Amino acid sequence: MPDSNTLFLDMFSDRERIAHYADGPRRFTPGLDAVHRMTELLLAEHAPPNAHVLVLGAGGGLELKALAQAHAGWHFTGVDPAGPMLDLARETMGEDAGRADLIEGYIDAAPDGPFDAATCLLTLHFLNRDERVRTLSEMHRRMKPGAPLVVVHSSFPQAEPARTRWLARYAAFAVASGADPAQTELARSAVASSLALLTPEEDELCLYDAGFKDVELFYAAFTWRGWVSRA
Repeated sequence: MPDSNTLFLDMFSDRERIAHYADGPRRFTPGLDAVHRMTELLLAEHAPPNAHVLVLGAGGGLELKALAQAHAGWHFTGVDPAGPMLDLARETMGEDAGRADLIEGYIDAAPDGPFDAATCLLTLHFLNRDERVRTLSEMHRRMKPGAPLVVVHSSFPQAEPARTRWLARYAAFAVASGADPAQTELARSAVASSLALLTPEEDELCLYDAGFKDVELFYAAFTWRGWVSRA
């Protein structure tokens, strides 16, 4: 992960700061529960009832829990660089935790698979373009031909004044959803200064450059975009 994102990794490694992690994504990401529902439906179009699913950025366990509850026959390999976030994922999954192998690290720590499906939610915006394509390429290499991939992350116009306008909307949504205004401003500033943000058009090209095909946009909400594609 690029040095500019050490701030975020440090935050996700702080057990006290992540104690209420589940509240954050829902306040900052419009319709997060619906995103999880759409994700499992999109994966299920091609994944078998006994699918082995790679979940990159699995910390916290929100998508793991949603996918596990929707598909009793699926097994998961979750990868995340923050150990405390993986501990939280185990807690979040509850009785379904036994169906997930959780690995601390980045994509290179993931087994070769091949996997029947994969997800990468709220994660790729931490990586610059080159590392983003490399990570996606490594996911592609671990997936069966035709296996579905769902990605969702921050992706919006980067030319001014649109960039600043959309970041303001990102913050306004969070505050309207119950986030602390001061903490929201810190988050907006960190996103603006530390993340390697790309436009939706650039993000779509990253998927194609990594070898994926049939790339389709399925989710767009303020500063967030989601795509489904196939290996």
